[in-house]
Amino acid sequence: MIYSEVENTLKTLIEIKQGLEGQVGKRLKLKANGGRRRTIVRTGVLSETYPSVFVVELDQDENAFERVSYSYADVLTESVQISFVDDISQAAVSE
Repeated sequence: MIYSEVENTLKTLIEIKQGLEGQVGKRLKLKANGGRRRTIVRTGVLSETYPSVFVVELDQDENAFERVSYSYADVLTESVQISFVDDISQAAVSE
């Protein structure tokens, strides 16, 4: 029973990775858990995907860092939430 749960988690991580690979080069908005009830919101461009992590080039005028990386498990556990800018603008228009 535990084996099937691990297998489902692996499939989900692979699905997240494949979904992000198709979005490389697109603008996004990140909401990340900053600890102690803080939420960090950043905007940038998804620049690269690797086997275990993905890298986001941040907008320089808004952030002290140039790049950040997160694991696919962060997305799975909802420690990081990603919304692509095209999706945000379409949602705002439909409301």
